[in-house]
Amino acid sequence: MGDWTFFSNYGHVLVCLARNREARLRDVAREVGITERAVQKIVRDLQDAGFLTVTKQGRCNRYRVNRRKSLRHTLEAHCTVGQLLALVAKGGSREEAVESMEAAAAPAAVEVADEELPPPARAKEKDSRKKPSSTDTRDQGSLF
Repeated sequence: MGDWTFFSNYGHVLVCLARNREARLRDVAREVGITERAVQKIVRDLQDAGFLTVTKQGRCNRYRVNRRKSLRHTLEAHCTVGQLLALVAKGGSREEAVESMEAAAAPAAVEVADEELPPPARAKEKDSRKKPSSTDTRDQGSLF
């Protein structure tokens, strides 16, 4: 079996800080399985992107996750960080997360397979599709 997970290190760090807003980055690094320097970079990136607020209290940092912020990738942009954390962070109820995701979801358009469309409509649909972005998602620091 491969050595991979569904979430990126960004997602793992965010979940750790959501569980314990007073966590030391050294402890987060140990829990995620990466270096403390990598966690520092991820925290800085999350802070710059508005997903995380860092405040200093004495000699310690406190982390506040912006749960209203939408996820970055277009496939998950309809979900908020709070909805994601409700599913994966301890203490969140799966039922509450599903209900909030359903409430936030816009009415979905009915999808029609290419075979069901008449030939002229099929050509128009193909031309109107968005071209894929040339941006590499690895550079975006996606949560997934």
